[in-house]
Amino acid sequence: MNLTEHYNQLYKKSAEAISTGKYSIDSQITNQSDARFGITLLIRPNEEIKSNIQVLINELKKAEPKQYYYPDSDIHITVLSIISCSEEFKLNQISPIDYVQIICKSLIEADKLKIQFKGITASPSAIMIQGFPTDETLDNLRNKLRENFKNSDLQQNIDSRYTISTAHSTIMRFQEPLHDPKKLIKITDKFRNYDFGEFTAENLELVYNDWYQRAQNTIQLADFCLTN
Repeated sequence: MNLTEHYNQLYKKSAEAISTGKYSIDSQITNQSDARFGITLLIRPNEEIKSNIQVLINELKKAEPKQYYYPDSDIHITVLSIISCSEEFKLNQISPIDYVQIICKSLIEADKLKIQFKGITASPSAIMIQGFPTDETLDNLRNKLRENFKNSDLQQNIDSRYTISTAHSTIMRFQEPLHDPKKLIKITDKFRNYDFGEFTAENLELVYNDWYQRAQNTIQLADFCLTN
């Protein structure tokens, strides 16, 4: 996949939808009884990157203070959604150590992952930082994980919603009608090619998480060091 082209097409389509009021509101963010949970392997950007992201978030908050913004603790890149979030799934249905073993097997000879965060894109309901892996390491790891999990007997539904191929981070979601959609798009246009920096992911986290990866609802199951 050409990530630049993918992000560009997504932004063009979504910016037009947002500007014309055809955006979507996520009504579940404020639902205290939301019980959608799953298992995710993820990367967290370093403190410098998160500090740079706050420059954008602060501008967005001035224009749209009542929307949902991801705190630093929740910003992440999904490597693979192993069990998609649903109300039916509970942690006691699985043995986490079995999943850890599959991931360890997939990480043999894996290199460190380098990600460049440059520019932003959008969906009709969210604003996202564009992530660009600097080589094929992330794609190769995802493919190894897919193969190893699908050859196991473990509960998983990898790629059931969509086949993940990007390295973006969601930082804002629409939880109520926008105050000024056109002003929001002016801000996102300003940051369209903003350089948030590059970081090397030296570890991965396996977590039990809710739909929004909120820290207060997350249980860390394992931490994997990328030593090569």
